[in-house]
Amino acid sequence: MSVDAWIVFSLFWVVFVTTPGPNAVNCISNGLAFGFVRALPGVLGILTQATLFMILSALGVTALLVAAPQAFMALKIAGALVLIGLGIRGWLVAGKTVELTEKPASHIYLHALAVATINPKSVAGYLAAFSQFVEPGVPIWTQMQVIVPTALVITAMSYCSYTALGALMGRSALAAVFNVWVRRLLAVCFVIYGILLGFSDLPAG
Repeated sequence: MSVDAWIVFSLFWVVFVTTPGPNAVNCISNGLAFGFVRALPGVLGILTQATLFMILSALGVTALLVAAPQAFMALKIAGALVLIGLGIRGWLVAGKTVELTEKPASHIYLHALAVATINPKSVAGYLAAFSQFVEPGVPIWTQMQVIVPTALVITAMSYCSYTALGALMGRSALAAVFNVWVRRLLAVCFVIYGILLGFSDLPAG
């Protein structure tokens, strides 16, 4: 990958991972509920998903999934229901006092991994990255040595920032009132993302 291509890819990835979506909402929610340090396994879950999706994209599995509309539709509907369910649950518990619970890191990690995996933006984004930025004449795994570290660093910085934002909101002087409305807003976002996912078209290859 040339320097110019790397710069273009980096700018694309910054826009891709900083645009608010289910992952950002989940990171803010984790920051609110657990504090910054305890919420970091959620960022690790997103990074795990990013690594797996980049490998699958390089192998052509993601493109194959999109080529099978019925399988993709089933996964899309399942993902939509999960997001809507998370939103409804979030709304119902929004009025409860927010405490730094002892919820295990494995739960935070697996929850974030699940949200990231069912995110339709991921499929579209990785297909775009590998269809636009991978050079046909260069071995794919040689290019992955540049693409993967770049994408993971930018992704980590973005979602650590969202997690820190949630933690700062949780510590604000108005947290007792503010958190209820923020959590309800985040819950509504999950429902909206789920509805949009359910009615979304297949991403173009």
